[in-house]
Amino acid sequence: MSDPTVYNDHREAAEVGRRLKELESAHKLALEWLEASSDLEAARAETEQRVGELEDELRLALAPSDPADRKDVIVEIRQGVGGDEAALWAGALYRMLTRYAEGRGFKVEDLSSSPNDGAGFKEVTFAVKGDGAFSVFKYEGGTHRVQRVPETESQGRIHTSTATVAVMPEAEEVDVEVDPNDLKIDVYRSTGPGGQSVNTTDSAVRITHLPTGI
Repeated sequence: MSDPTVYNDHREAAEVGRRLKELESAHKLALEWLEASSDLEAARAETEQRVGELEDELRLALAPSDPADRKDVIVEIRQGVGGDEAALWAGALYRMLTRYAEGRGFKVEDLSSSPNDGAGFKEVTFAVKGDGAFSVFKYEGGTHRVQRVPETESQGRIHTSTATVAVMPEAEEVDVEVDPNDLKIDVYRSTGPGGQSVNTTDSAVRITHLPTGI
């Protein structure tokens, strides 16, 4: 229809107009097909990604569970290489991990710390309490590294600092019962120099656990 000569021939113009009208439906269908094809490709990529994620989750779900996974956890962070900047990095890790724990609904209990002169730590130890705490934090252990320009760096040079994170399941309290019949108690006199009649009185005791020989 963009050809001006078509309009010089009324019969041809009418035929072209009729043909265009016939093609409108096909054109609309073609556009819908292109859109659906594009949506299909996007859905396929999204589905393939989700299938991969589900396969990974399924492998983890079928893997033998770690008996320690449900335990509380003890986390120890120590500054590594990098001086004061490493201590700041250790402090940043402490804040990140404790906030993450609280966000997951766990209870955080500080156990010990050795802060440096700034806002960092030479060492800090804390407990994370809650069902499944160890399963969440056990992969955080290891050396964590950061590369950045320290606030104290006047020339804008990038420094590398490290901090180590140790993650341990909290040990359960164990009640130990020792049968008195399993103990051998020897009382004897000490030997060697001494005062206050150390060599003439029963002043030394040795207890042996008979089943173990300890």
